[in-house]
Amino acid sequence: MIELKQLTKIFDTGKGSLTAVDHVNLSIATGEIFGIIGYSGAGKSTLIRLLNGLEQPTSGTVQINKQNITDSKGLELRKARQKVSMIFQHFNLLWSRTVKENIEFPLEIAGVPKQKRQARVSELVELVGLTGRENAYPSQLSGGQKQRVGIARALANEPEVLLCDEATSALDPETTDAILDLLVDINKRLGLTIVLITHEMHVIRKICHRVAVMEGGKVVELGDVLEVFQSPKEEITKRFVAQVTEKEDSHETIKHLRELYPTGELVKLIFIGDQAEQPILTKLIRNFPVEVNIVQGDIAHTQRGAYGTLILQIKGEPEQIAGAIQFLEVENVQTEVMANA
Repeated sequence: MIELKQLTKIFDTGKGSLTAVDHVNLSIATGEIFGIIGYSGAGKSTLIRLLNGLEQPTSGTVQINKQNITDSKGLELRKARQKVSMIFQHFNLLWSRTVKENIEFPLEIAGVPKQKRQARVSELVELVGLTGRENAYPSQLSGGQKQRVGIARALANEPEVLLCDEATSALDPETTDAILDLLVDINKRLGLTIVLITHEMHVIRKICHRVAVMEGGKVVELGDVLEVFQSPKEEITKRFVAQVTEKEDSHETIKHLRELYPTGELVKLIFIGDQAEQPILTKLIRNFPVEVNIVQGDIAHTQRGAYGTLILQIKGEPEQIAGAIQFLEVENVQTEVMANA
């Protein structure tokens, strides 16, 4: 679906050059929800503007459905852009137009007849959950409702790709989850390819199939979301993963747990995918004469399966504890001893 080859964008700042995107190679499959995560200045916003042709690369190519949009110009480029829609952090709605008029706007520009426009708007209003709010103005809507309008408007011309530029950053956590659920539903119903940029790992964890981590204009880590959660390689990726696992990993938490559970071993387990559904602890207790207390636990679901963490206190003879930990590793459970007796 999307192929980026040696994509590079260099800006002239007047005081020198700035490489915003540095020789990026990415392949995004049809129907995939692909996340791009990075801190401010990582180059992710420039990358997404290169994807929809708003910026021209200094070198390299962008291909969407085998069409090289970096070489397209004029009418050909405008047609290519119609296949790629975008939603924004701050909605970018027309404040003097109602919900249905905002959704209808790109259809007007495309010259779609009025009757067809109205039928399409009705479909989209229902799809994004705004039935009954068609005649409201943006000032009368909540943040989540405004973003639903933005999503409906982006879908008006039946694009093949939906780009999401920090689309939930201005929303509260509950509304963010509702919008992310809507994007997943749209992806499944329409088979739409979604490319989402964010600085929040919660967003990546909740809806993305794969993720690219950007730093300094480069993609420094790329992989399946579950794999990245299980074994982040780069320090920046570890910091992002800590956004959603911090309560188990923070220094203060570990220190507090050591004080509460001074004997035995404190062991952190990470369960990935099907492991989260297996009776690992039951097997452990049956096979080893140790006492196991569940200290803390959490399970989250990604598009590829479950991701869970569990902190145990294991008490018993040292050799039995060692055997129990070895058993967990044999069962392919990622295990980390957090504290010693």
